[in-house]
Amino acid sequence: MIYDEEFETLPHEALEALQLKRLRQVVQRVYHNVGFYKKAFDKAGVSPDNLNTIEDLKRFPMTTKQDLRDNYPFGLFAAPMSNIVRLHASSGTTGASTVVGYTRQDIETWAELMGRCFVAAGLTKNDIIHNAYGYGLFTGGLGAHYGAEKIGASVVPISGGNTKRQVMILQDFGPTAICCTPSYALNLAEQGTAMGVDMRKLALRVGIFGAEPWTEKMRDEIEKALSIKAFNIYGLSEIMGPGVAMECDEVRDGMHIFEDHFLVETIDPKTGETLPAGSEGELVFTTLTKEAFPLIRYRTRDICRIDPTPCRCGRTHRRMGRVLGRSDDMLIIRGVNVFPSQIEAVLIGIEGLEPHYQLIVDREGSLDTLEVQVELSEKQFAGADEIKTLQKLENRLRKDMKDYLGITAKIKLVEPKTIQRSEGKISRVVDKRNL
Repeated sequence: MIYDEEFETLPHEALEALQLKRLRQVVQRVYHNVGFYKKAFDKAGVSPDNLNTIEDLKRFPMTTKQDLRDNYPFGLFAAPMSNIVRLHASSGTTGASTVVGYTRQDIETWAELMGRCFVAAGLTKNDIIHNAYGYGLFTGGLGAHYGAEKIGASVVPISGGNTKRQVMILQDFGPTAICCTPSYALNLAEQGTAMGVDMRKLALRVGIFGAEPWTEKMRDEIEKALSIKAFNIYGLSEIMGPGVAMECDEVRDGMHIFEDHFLVETIDPKTGETLPAGSEGELVFTTLTKEAFPLIRYRTRDICRIDPTPCRCGRTHRRMGRVLGRSDDMLIIRGVNVFPSQIEAVLIGIEGLEPHYQLIVDREGSLDTLEVQVELSEKQFAGADEIKTLQKLENRLRKDMKDYLGITAKIKLVEPKTIQRSEGKISRVVDKRNL
């Protein structure tokens, strides 16, 4: 099924013409309404008049998260506050919050794009959607909520936390779909099993998971634990929230970027140079239809690859692969670059280990060290009387880390349920270095 066939199946030439038309409009708007952009464009020696093709966008400066923080709270808004009907913001744990504003039309656009996402996953007005994304300043909860209502589905606005109650609601209300972070889905499955609930016999058939990187092996774990079909969704608060890209029910191999609303580039995160199609690099987004908070060439720090090959679902919008990690989350251990999601893929491939882990980065002298703490499964822990058994498992994990990722790590196997569980976005890395 396709939610908006006219725009989701546009031929390439028509899509590019639409993008250029909308791009010219948004660049004109920010140049005349946002002081930051006028100053940045003038400094770079460009103006809206220089935008004759989409390729010309490369001449324009990029926007960073630091630019958003420097203009906190409303310095990048392109609409007066009298037209702003909603404000969202990041937590600001690593600096000032990034604040996002929405006009009434922005909210409508967001709802339609989330509607596209749900329909792409095979959901209809007959579904009941258990929405365990956080409500409030975080964009996830309300974004999914409005999209679910847009397609006429019933919404259970449970938000995050209170896991035992969520398990009860999943039993009693019989939702057919669930939205949350992938790590929280595993948390729910684990908690339900501990309560004596057969989580595979719930009415759930579809899960829509995002807000943190996850692997194909983690998808398999979730599908097995909940007996559902799991879909990957992508978004970020600065660009809109969830609903920027979504997997389709036809292939589940990459997420369709809704290119009638977002122009995407891939750049080398070190040099800022635009990369050829299909290259792995950092995603850069330009919003084409946002009124309150348009962004030009926003650096997401998300690392992935764009797939331009046609999809048999009929959508013509290009697909983005799984986010491997963020360029600012990448660990460099003794000269080797590695993302937490790559370590996770190794862990999940080893029988006897649970997909719950913590990475401890420290420094001994002038060298960085990595300790991988990972939970044993209940079955493995119950039969772990012999030290040789645990040593064998540790050696296997240490060898796989070296063989597959090229890193040497300390391995610490811990008891089941001792690593903190997530009720939202999970933090995998503890950095003890004083850099």
